[in-house]
Amino acid sequence: PGHPGHRWSRPAPQKEEEEEEEEDPVDAMVARTGCAAQHGALQDCMAEQRDWRRCQALVHALRDCMARHERRRQ
Repeated sequence: PGHPGHRWSRPAPQKEEEEEEEEDPVDAMVARTGCAAQHGALQDCMAEQRDWRRCQALVHALRDCMARHERRRQ
């Protein structure tokens, strides 16, 4: 994926670590909801801006997508 996962504040892993690394469980959960695109866009914004307040539109888009997923499950 184009986003750094949930470790945007940490340095990128070395190549060997990357190959051994398992899929992030949050990324896997989000993929099952159908909101991976919104999640990825938010992760990209967080990595670039380093301030969640500057990514509010994307936070809301992900929240809305997750809410739609919850309504479909019920």
